Formats: sequence, C-alpha cells, structure tokens
Amino acid sequence: MLVGVPREIKNNEFRVGLTPAAVREYVARGHGVLVETGAGLGIDAPDAAYVAAGATIAASAGEVFAKAGMIVKVKEPQPEEWAQFRPGQILFTYLHLAPDPVQARGLMESGVTAVAYETVTDAHGGLPLLAPMSEVAGRLSIQAAATALQKPNGGRGILLGGVPGVAPAKVVVIGGGVVGMHAARMAAGLGAEVTVLDRSVPRLRELDETFAGRIRTRYSTIDALEDEVISADAVIGAVLIPGAAAPKLVTRAMLPKMKRGAVLVDVAIDQGGCFETSHATTHAEPTYVVDGVIHYCVANMPGAVPLTSSHALNHATLPFGVALAGEGLAALARDPHLRNGLNVHRGRITHRAVAEALGESFADPAGNIAA
Repeated sequence: MLVGVPREIKNNEFRVGLTPAAVREYVARGHGVLVETGAGLGIDAPDAAYVAAGATIAASAGEVFAKAGMIVKVKEPQPEEWAQFRPGQILFTYLHLAPDPVQARGLMESGVTAVAYETVTDAHGGLPLLAPMSEVAGRLSIQAAATALQKPNGGRGILLGGVPGVAPAKVVVIGGGVVGMHAARMAAGLGAEVTVLDRSVPRLRELDETFAGRIRTRYSTIDALEDEVISADAVIGAVLIPGAAAPKLVTRAMLPKMKRGAVLVDVAIDQGGCFETSHATTHAEPTYVVDGVIHYCVANMPGAVPLTSSHALNHATLPFGVALAGEGLAALARDPHLRNGLNVHRGRITHRAVAEALGESFADPAGNIAA
C-alpha cells in the first residue's frame, strides 16, 4: 500500500504522523511512503532524512491525499483536508469526534474509513495509542500551570514548590488515569501539595502506593470536588470517558469561589473539556480569564514538544499502522482492539460512544466491515 504523510496544518502543530525511523519500517515491509515536503521539519527531520529512509517526497498535500491509500496523521483533519478524502481510503490519526459534529459529518460524507488512535484498545482495557500523548500532556499540564501562575501572566504569583518557610502551591488533579498520574508526578516532584480525585477506590489505592504518601488521594464526590477546587491554586482536568464527551465537573458557579489568579488546565479539551467554562485555545493564545480564573485549554498540548511527542506516538502506532497498510480492512476484521479504533466507515459512525455523543445512529463495526 502507498502510505501518505501530509504536513500538519493545525495551529502551532509541529508533530508528524511518521518519523523517518517509522518510514523505514513501512518500507522494509514492502510499502511505499509518500511524505509532503517539510512535514518533518518540526522534529528536525528534513526531506533528505525521509528520502534516506526510503520515502518519496510530494510537492503538496494534495498530491499525498490524491495518491495514498492510507493517510497517517497526528491531529484531526481540518476542513480542507477532509474534503480531499475518498471512499476506500484509510485515515489513521487522532479524531476526537464526540464534541465535533462538523468534522464527523465531513468524514462521513467523504466515504473514508477513519480509525482513531484514541479508541484503539489493548487486552488490558487500556488505550495504548492515547497513552503516550496522555503522558506528555499530563507532564506539560504542570509546566503550563506553573507558567500561568506567574504574576506577569495574570496568575496568583505563587511558586509551585514554595521555598523553606513559605507554603507550596496546592495542585488538584481531577482524574487518576494516565494524564492524572503524570500530572501528579510532575507536581509532586516540584514540591507542590498535590491531591488526586477519582471515583475508583482501587485506582486511588494504586496511586497511594505508587506515591508512598507524597500525594493525597480523595474519592470524588460533589462535595469533595467543590471543596478541593475552591481551595486550589491550580486544577488539572484529567477526566476521560473513551470516545465520549467529557463530563463538566467544574461548574461556572464554582469559579467566583476560587482564588483570584488560580489556574484551570483542561487536558480533556479534545473531548469537549471537563470545565463548564472551557473552550479550545491554541499555543498562539493559550489562556483566557473567566471570573478571575485563568483557563489553559490548548487542544494539542503535546504539539509544543513535537520531538518527544512524535517519537513516543510512533512507537505506539507503528504495529497497528503496519497491520492496516498490509491487510487493509482485513486487519480491522481480525483484530478486535484495532477495530475498536474504527470511528467512521462507509458513511456511518462505527463507535458506540461516539455515535451516542453525536446523536447519530450506530453501525456495528464488524457488520459494516463485512458489508
């Protein structure tokens, strides 16, 4: 199969769908790879590095979309991209369709077979292609919070770790999954006072054992959530319901009770955000203020560190991408975990949580592939 890699065009997105090392793996398995010129510049990979790995360089994105049987990207396609998809073509990328009915409709009308990284599963019930970017975003969320808390940036003017004789900042992490764990690790490492809220008691036990008392854990009731948020200097929204829109856990009514200059970092913004006052921002203008509380809601946080992110992502996606390139739809029929990544096929939504979030009819993926 000819695999296409267009340059990412989302605002301040510097990651790339395939690194030169990944290209070499595809080529070694007999596939052709067509890379848009300049696609790898954000990770210091010039066209020459892709040619050395066995790829062919395309002069434009249009050439990539027109010729490739499978498109490998990082971020969800933009309108000018989904207009170029065609029936029978495979798209392999992050989609986050639940809060994005316009994109969903565009993909459905194009006839493309769209496989979303974020809903591919593994035998342990995890999300292996979401995990590496969750790790990056969790760690970045603390860097973002620390920066936003600085007085010149509108924050309270508090240092996360404090200094001897001065109390550290209080960081509250909502959600104890991959994002939450990595956010807690970074915040605790910087010396902050950290509390993690979650509704899974077994997960809270795991976190308590992992951090050996360096963080607090608390079961997430409405009372507990409100109590922690109101007293926090920084709140990290790290809630995930696979494929579905994130629940709005921090309400607008809570904001006036919070400290002026406190920070909300919504890592769940790709799924619509878990704060009622969240809306997506970009690295160019990452923050805004509501009721004196700073909101950081960048929808492609890992794009700020593309060298780390692209390699971490490629390590996770490579076996699945190679299977799709080698077997096409047969790979989806054979592997139930990869099939869970199928979000759109033959103009239908094929992931139940996505269909419910969008109010669309659900098409069973196995039956739709067989058809």
